[in-house]
Amino acid sequence: MFFNTVLLALRDIRRNVMRSVLTILGIIIGVAAVITLVTIGNGSTAQIANQIASMGTNVIMVSPGQHRGPGSDDTAPSFTLQDVEAIRKEISPLSGVAPTCSASATAVVGNRNWSSSITGSSNDFFSVRNWIIESGRIFEPIEQLAGRAVCIIGSTVQENLFLKEDPIGRKIRLGKVSCQVVGLLKEKGQSSMGRDQDDLIIMPLLTVQRRFTGNRDVAMIQLAVADGGSTEQVTKDLTELLRKRRHLAESEEDNFSIRDTKELAAMLTGTTKTMTSLLGAVAAVSLLVGGIGIMNIMLVSVTERTREIGIRLAIGAFEHEVLLQFLTESVVLSSLGGMIGILIALASSFWITKSMRIPFIIDLQIICIAFIFSAAVGVIFGYFPALKAARLDPIDALRHE
Repeated sequence: MFFNTVLLALRDIRRNVMRSVLTILGIIIGVAAVITLVTIGNGSTAQIANQIASMGTNVIMVSPGQHRGPGSDDTAPSFTLQDVEAIRKEISPLSGVAPTCSASATAVVGNRNWSSSITGSSNDFFSVRNWIIESGRIFEPIEQLAGRAVCIIGSTVQENLFLKEDPIGRKIRLGKVSCQVVGLLKEKGQSSMGRDQDDLIIMPLLTVQRRFTGNRDVAMIQLAVADGGSTEQVTKDLTELLRKRRHLAESEEDNFSIRDTKELAAMLTGTTKTMTSLLGAVAAVSLLVGGIGIMNIMLVSVTERTREIGIRLAIGAFEHEVLLQFLTESVVLSSLGGMIGILIALASSFWITKSMRIPFIIDLQIICIAFIFSAAVGVIFGYFPALKAARLDPIDALRHE
């Protein structure tokens, strides 16, 4: 019985193909939009999580001043190497402590030049920030102690200065400083903020302080908490130590800021998830619009087929059979729209995620929800026209012109 009803519904849909396509267009657009937006949102969330993980796991970044808006607090004193040693000795458990300072310069090799950022740090920087040396080596102890002009470069610097040639052992000029390349970093790509992580040059901390910044200030201290350690406890201990070393009274606010990559990841992924949910909810409104379209067309169909309904009722068809026929037709229409929308969504999501270079993550749950919702729209908006058809008086229906 039900199979025959479905065949009748498909026959009536095939009889008016163009009208049926236009009827389910709202369902197709709604389902495709919901699934596409959620897929892109999930891919963006995964991309952010991966990029933050590439910065290093359990990383805490300490910088002078309170960063509450654009710029920073210039009145806050910078850190010193004595602060770094105090952190190394008194805070545990840590797997690495990397003091850093930065500068910018134009790197020149032959007739090629490239403006890049220079980071001065220790060998702990590579383990803390999860950098892998693709070729070459890290700094030797004597190079760090003596402040020698050696550097390790990122892949972007290599591409622009050496055109993919092996840079190890070659010289580059940074401003007035001639520097020997001793290592090449493995490529990381863009950060979650759109910055090219591979556009950097790393030199020993003392070298940058002497030859570029002209002072012994430490602009940032980056720490890696050892496996099994609590970043919350380390943050608490670190706050107490720095307040003591910076001679802050109990009534004074911290003149430094501590950021945890876990908190940063939670904040960014939470934001993208919220935006994904919001955009998905907005796109779902088109499903309701599609449902209204189905209801409108089904009412027109009932009017057009009044004599057919009258004949069926006159030869013995029950009201619930007529109700089921039109309700099935409505559900079949909306379900077809849902399936077409899913296919379009998967194709468009795959193309968009590849274009944006983010992971293509299929969410089976949202696909099922979108399809069930589209079928439910057919039931809800098809019930009233089906009920109207089932309650037609056979005599009046047969007289209908």
